[in-house]
Amino acid sequence: MADINVSTLSSSLRAATPGGKDSGRGPAYDLIELLFFAYRDFIGDADEILGRIGFGRAHHRVLHFVHRHPGMRVADLLDVLKITKQSLGRVLRELIDNGYIVQRAGPADRRQRLLYTTPKGEALALELALLQTRRFARALNECGAGARTEACRFLTAMIEPSARGEVEALMARA
Repeated sequence: MADINVSTLSSSLRAATPGGKDSGRGPAYDLIELLFFAYRDFIGDADEILGRIGFGRAHHRVLHFVHRHPGMRVADLLDVLKITKQSLGRVLRELIDNGYIVQRAGPADRRQRLLYTTPKGEALALELALLQTRRFARALNECGAGARTEACRFLTAMIEPSARGEVEALMARA
């Protein structure tokens, strides 16, 4: 893969910002591609570890949210991930069968299925989160003071406006 010239990239980004020569015209290829490459590398760190144990990105997402929200209902996890029950069922079964997650009946409603990470699941979830946190820390350090606040504002703005309240509520419960 060719190296990306950061000085060329920086001038390209400036040109595509509001008021720049590309403002309001055509696709924002610079942002689209930067997001693609940033996501590729961000998730690639975890993919390597997950691949060694036969898991993929779907396993990572399930493990992450169950770890962050112990006792999460299966129905709520489906809503968060926006996937089908069938898709979740396969991934969840593998995580349970391999000892990363346990499923318990709800205390008030025995039909509810509540999810918890096991110590093994907690260790993996934490390892992956710390790996990704190091990547964020490096990037935020390179961007300077106030970068975390601006990154959070930008990422929140990327979420569909009608879903922001739900996402913020979920994050506040963790």
